[in-house]
Amino acid sequence: MGAADSAATSGGGVAWGSPAARWMLTATVLASGMAFLDSTVVNVALPAIGAELDAGVAGLQWTVNGYMVTLSALILLSGSLSDRFGRVRVFAVGVAWFALASALCSLAPGLGWLIAGRLLQGVGGALLTPGSLAILQAGFRKRDRARAIGAWSGLTGVASAVGPFVGGWLVEIGSWRLIFLINLPLAAAVLLIAWLRVPESRDTEAPERLDYTGALLAMAGLAALTYALIEAGETGFGDWRVLAPAAAGLTALAAFAAVERRSHHPMLPLDIFASSRFTVTNVVTVLMYGSLGPLLFLLVIYLQEVMGYSPVEAGAASLPITALMLALSGQSGRLAERVGPRWQLTIGPLVLGAGLVVLSGLAPGDSYLTGVLPGVLLVGLGLSTAVAPLTATVLASAAERHAGVASGVNNTLARTAQLMGVAAVPVLAGVNGPAGISGGFGPAMLIIAGAAAGAGLLAAALLRRRPRAPASKRMFCGVSGPPLSSCPGSSASEPLRRGPETS
Repeated sequence: MGAADSAATSGGGVAWGSPAARWMLTATVLASGMAFLDSTVVNVALPAIGAELDAGVAGLQWTVNGYMVTLSALILLSGSLSDRFGRVRVFAVGVAWFALASALCSLAPGLGWLIAGRLLQGVGGALLTPGSLAILQAGFRKRDRARAIGAWSGLTGVASAVGPFVGGWLVEIGSWRLIFLINLPLAAAVLLIAWLRVPESRDTEAPERLDYTGALLAMAGLAALTYALIEAGETGFGDWRVLAPAAAGLTALAAFAAVERRSHHPMLPLDIFASSRFTVTNVVTVLMYGSLGPLLFLLVIYLQEVMGYSPVEAGAASLPITALMLALSGQSGRLAERVGPRWQLTIGPLVLGAGLVVLSGLAPGDSYLTGVLPGVLLVGLGLSTAVAPLTATVLASAAERHAGVASGVNNTLARTAQLMGVAAVPVLAGVNGPAGISGGFGPAMLIIAGAAAGAGLLAAALLRRRPRAPASKRMFCGVSGPPLSSCPGSSASEPLRRGPETS
């Protein structure tokens, strides 16, 4: 790092607006955006992939969900790896791995090769995604963390929302293979920036040995559960091919919890859940992302198959979500830093749910301006309100030395919730049955609207503001950063922030 960067890192982290901060944000946003983009960009390319590779419905499901299986199963392990071996090092390995897997996908001669590439892409995504958040949490000074995470949330959220449009455009101008090739120059830029400009950080108290038993049980449990959910889309939830892996997955996760409780070097320190805020915000994460996954999956298909949109038109339909998150997420993060996250985590999911209810009424013949746009705008406003404070609160509710683990837990739950939603909601709504997408889209939107509303009500009920410290201290306990000893009653989830003076 240069002199300016070194100066910016003095005093416990880099300052917002410094050259070091801009480089750090650029690297983490580009890498995470690449992974988030890839999780949605494939959807609009599925008809072209199926036609060229002669893939049926099950093959296309694995093309989408294979990425999510390894991503969900390995993010938790990645958090421990980044804390132990260095956040930038693990992040860079993930970026390089993701790029190589993307190249394999673009060159796939058949469906089996494509699915293998998607599984490998999930491994790379699992390594880089929690590392990017942990780099920001450990690298920025306390007062600027919420703002940095807000910017990261908005810009990476943009990548998720713009994915269907980018995918449709690339399919129309060339080939579905281009959707994977675009990752290669992005990965090269991220690796160069990370090598030259991003300082390394790690948990100095991380155990010397990794929790291999816990890692294997966690991967086996999550993989089995996600397999069961994928299979349920084909056979229904009552089939033994669903019940058997689901039971195996639940057993493995129960064994994982027992191993972590007794381990002297756990991959997941269970005391991280001693913070009620950490637990509640992770439940809110599950409900919100369990709604977002089916929305992004079903809306693009419905617009093409029922309302007659082209791939580009179907992708462009969600661009208002992109614009709103780009414009508002940073401001939302700063607002949560001043007033606390409770009301934003209440209002945001409720507005998201309202948008889903509006979209449930879509019918053939509806115009974009009166049928699609109102619901999409509400969805964008809800996400812009909630995503930045949700992410910041999850990270700030755990001890700073557990930044990688906290990020890994939250990302695991978010991706697993998306996978569960994509696999389960179409079955519950009848999309996979005789009604098809035309009859099942409306019920599907109502189901996920209920989940989003539940997230908002849970935040309203359980995310109470902390009481102010005595007036003589002229300070109060907030929700971001590590604790300071001068904050009365502070814990790993109760850092110190200076408040307004009182008489």
